[in-house]
Amino acid sequence: MWTESVGSKTRRAFLYLAAFPFMDAMAWTHAGILLKHKYSFLVGCASISDVIAQVVFVAILLHSHLECREPLLIPILSLYMGALVRCTTLCLGYYKNIHDIIPDRSGPELGGDATIRKMLSFWWPLALILATQRISRPIVNLFVSRDLGGSSAATEAVAILTATYPVGHMPYGWLTEIRAVYPAFDKNNPSNKLVSTSNTVTAAHIKKFTFVCMALSLTLCFVMFWTPNVSEKILIDIIGVDFAFAELCVVPLRIFSFFPVPVTVRAHLTGWLMTLKKTFVLAPSSVLRIIVLIASLVVLPYLGVHGATLGVGSLLAGFVGESTMVAIAACYVYRKQKKKMENESATEGEDSAMTDMPPTEEVTDIVEMREENE
Repeated sequence: MWTESVGSKTRRAFLYLAAFPFMDAMAWTHAGILLKHKYSFLVGCASISDVIAQVVFVAILLHSHLECREPLLIPILSLYMGALVRCTTLCLGYYKNIHDIIPDRSGPELGGDATIRKMLSFWWPLALILATQRISRPIVNLFVSRDLGGSSAATEAVAILTATYPVGHMPYGWLTEIRAVYPAFDKNNPSNKLVSTSNTVTAAHIKKFTFVCMALSLTLCFVMFWTPNVSEKILIDIIGVDFAFAELCVVPLRIFSFFPVPVTVRAHLTGWLMTLKKTFVLAPSSVLRIIVLIASLVVLPYLGVHGATLGVGSLLAGFVGESTMVAIAACYVYRKQKKKMENESATEGEDSAMTDMPPTEEVTDIVEMREENE
């Protein structure tokens, strides 16, 4: 129940977290540069260090006086310490390995100079997509609870969703990072043109790698969620729920096993469009995701789908809608690129033909007249 005390503590928590976005932005900026130069292992180590630091500081702070005086500070301080460790690791990695080799200015062969306008046009569609992804789960929880009328069944459905989100995300969540492969390794990326051909990965290799990742994720999903008693054991041992509650989570988790396909398509094509700096075509996908999500949450109850199954099924529909729009956008950009290349080839052919064309009769006559006068 929302009370004045809860509201006061919530506002104070937001105040305490005011500096966190700055630290997170600094960390992600340096992580992006490190990923561009293929230091993904360092970025992974920084993320793992963040989690370890949070766990360690929670354990330390629980033995301090903060547990009694201001328990709210324990998770907030742990979050800050984890972010500090991650940001420090990434910044040190950047200044040690990359800072000295980056030129102050870059020519057209490396993609040209970055301006605020170019960065904003590249960044805002990705930020919009991330924002829509973040609000999807609260929307699902709201509709699921209202669908069941705020009863005890609604509370149970939201609890099932809360328990299944992290478990269902485990086998496919890492597929999102495939979007970083194309910008880092595609030989057509201007920043990779100075790399020798033998060290540059072709688009065919990237597609094979993506397919293998998707197949591995699908296999993990079906082994974890469709093998009898495996998903229940994961929920009981990792999340800490009882067996009766774990059984209620089986069907939503099985729906999660179909997420790798749209997530892989979205990540792969997003990476390709990022390489071309054509991220503006991704903006409609975020809008379509929300539209499909809300439409599913409204329509599926009339088909007899309720509770956590309604929530996860609607999320899947939103993912499929978003991936479909990303695929349509990629096809649009591909056709434009292909048409542009054909026009350039035709222009080069005409220039070559003009250069190799033998003299016309008029030109020959002029040359002969000049020779006679001489």
